Order: sequence, then structure tokens, then C-alpha cells
Amino acid sequence: MTKTRFERPVLPKDATEEDRRKAMFDALYSLDLSDKLERRENDKLSYLSWANAWAEFKRAYPNAEYRIIKDPTTNLPYFNDPNTGLIVYTEVTADGQTYEMWLPVMDAKNKAMREQPYTYQVYDSYKKTYVEKTVQAATMFDINKAIMRCLVKNLAMFGLGLYVYAGEDLSNEENLVAENNLQKKQTTRRTKITTPSHTATTPQQPTDKYSGIKAAISSCNDNASLLSLYNQHRNEVEGNVEIKALFTERKNQLKAA
Repeated sequence: MTKTRFERPVLPKDATEEDRRKAMFDALYSLDLSDKLERRENDKLSYLSWANAWAEFKRAYPNAEYRIIKDPTTNLPYFNDPNTGLIVYTEVTADGQTYEMWLPVMDAKNKAMREQPYTYQVYDSYKKTYVEKTVQAATMFDINKAIMRCLVKNLAMFGLGLYVYAGEDLSNEENLVAENNLQKKQTTRRTKITTPSHTATTPQQPTDKYSGIKAAISSCNDNASLLSLYNQHRNEVEGNVEIKALFTERKNQLKAA
């Protein structure tokens, strides 16, 4: 049963240290934090405010401590790779346990940020061509925001709001594989039931309004451009089983190549 406020679990006298830690994890994991979640405009990802997260965590572990890990070379609170971008690390210690967490510095579209601006290509369904987008250089504001989000993820390792991050390590296409298979079976079954055994004339084929997206999927030569294309058209193809299946099929082809 979920709770809206942390309650310390009551354990039997013969409970072991492992039993106590498991009970604390379960108590934090079962907290209902839905009223504390935030979501950016046009973003399907939910975020837990760091202030609310730390307040709840300190109720569970009054002696908890966290540390922002700095690059030993620069003494700055982030690590920089010119090719892949900036990343931050935090470390939380509570109840004799220490967990480390990491998070890339990302812009509003969840693109990795670097010290210098850079461009990438996305497919524009209206122009029927690829267009260039720019990721601005990271600022200290972006780095600070990433650090605090990293801290919240760090607290999730102890159970607090862990469910918020379920599935984030999978790409959108991978998350849809099982759903696609089921929907294709259902679509095939409905077609068999509703299609007449014979027709007097051959019906005129409707214009395929997704022909541009289909062509763009086929032209993707790597997983990065395929994922970028999917994110660009997520709303358009959300309910289209055929297009989702094409994304998955193309991804599998790229893996096999």
C-alpha cells in the first residue's frame, strides 16, 4: 500500500541488518510522490523536485550525507569529454551504505550538452527533408540543474521515487517491442474477421500520408539518427502500429549490419 509520508517500518526484535535495510527500502519505494512530480512543457518525462526528495529522504535517514564529485584535474563539479559532452556525479551515504550516481548535462530536448555548441540532423515531416538543429553550449545553470537531478536519482537507489525511472535505460523503440507484437496480432485477427471473402471490384488504394516518414526510416544509417527521427515524430506515430513496427524493423537491421 502506498503512503504519502514516510513512516519508519516496525520490525521484530530478531530482525537482521539485512531485514532492516530491506524494510527501509520498501518503505521509501512505496511512498506516493505523484503530487511532487514535475513535468516540463512538451516533455513526457516526470521529475521529482530535489528539495522534496531531500526532505523526504532526511525524514528516513536524518544523518544522511551527499557529496558532489569533482573532477580532480580541474576541481570543477563536472567532467568533460569534447566528443560526448559533460557529465556530473554525486554520492549519497546513509545507514552505512554509499551509492554513486551520474547524469549527463542535457538541454530541454534531452540532448547531451558540450562546452561548445554543436548541430545535429532531424527529419522535418512537413518539409520532407532533414533539417539542422543546434544544441547550445552548456552554462553553469545547466550544470547546476544536472547536479540536483543527479542527486535525486542517487536517492532513488535507496528506494525513494525509484519507480519514476523505470525503463529509462531502454530506447523508445525497445520499450514498444512487446506492445507492437501484440497490436500486430490483434490487427491481423481483426483483418481476417472483417475482410470479405471476395469483392466485385478492386478498391482504390488511399494515399499514404506516412510515405515521407517511411522513406526517412529507410534512409537512417545509424541508431542515433533513427532514434532522433522517432523522437521527432513520436506524437504522429504513437497510435500507428505499422510505423512503430517499421522503426523496430529498421533498428534490428542496423544492429545486424
